[in-house]
Amino acid sequence: MIAAIIKGIALGLLLSVSVGPIIFAIIKQSINHGRKGGYAFIMGISASDITMVVVCNSFTALIVSLISHEKIIAICGSIVLLMMGIYSLFFKKPSTTEPHNVKEKVFKKHELLGLSLTGYLMNILNPGAIFFWLAWSAAILADSKGMVHPVRYRFTVFGVCLFVVLATDFAKVIMAGTLRSKLTSKVMHRIDQLLGLVLIGFGIALIWGTLEFLH
Repeated sequence: MIAAIIKGIALGLLLSVSVGPIIFAIIKQSINHGRKGGYAFIMGISASDITMVVVCNSFTALIVSLISHEKIIAICGSIVLLMMGIYSLFFKKPSTTEPHNVKEKVFKKHELLGLSLTGYLMNILNPGAIFFWLAWSAAILADSKGMVHPVRYRFTVFGVCLFVVLATDFAKVIMAGTLRSKLTSKVMHRIDQLLGLVLIGFGIALIWGTLEFLH
């Protein structure tokens, strides 16, 4: 079981340090809404990761089916990323309030739920996250000799992985909270634009890679 724990830690660190739009989104949401809002956002992300892990490990036939439709998944996910990026880059209006003058907001339950839902949808519609869980679920399902790993082994690997990812996401929120007191509304607007560029870049890269693969 030690091997399963080590593999889970390695997978968690791999996912948490992977450069992708989710990292930038966590930091931006935490700066915009404070630590409490950031925590709500990452809980939604964690819930979507758990959803994908459960689905991928419960329905082997579905994994095979989804992998066979990876091009469609990539294109649909890329379109979503492009739409979010275009909105953030061109249409989102800058705040007129300086972040360092804003006290930690007192959220209502439905507002926290909304932030969690935003994190859930953004992550579960991210092709990178989908392919990560599909690929590793298929890889950990069986060993190199084709022997299927027991449920306990897979539960340990992914349980540790999810814990590591959630812990590093909490660290990102705390880091963003520290930066928040030093930012101006102009810098915040630039961060929104940067996130838009990142989302557009990832969307274009995914579509380009998919079209190149089709050729």
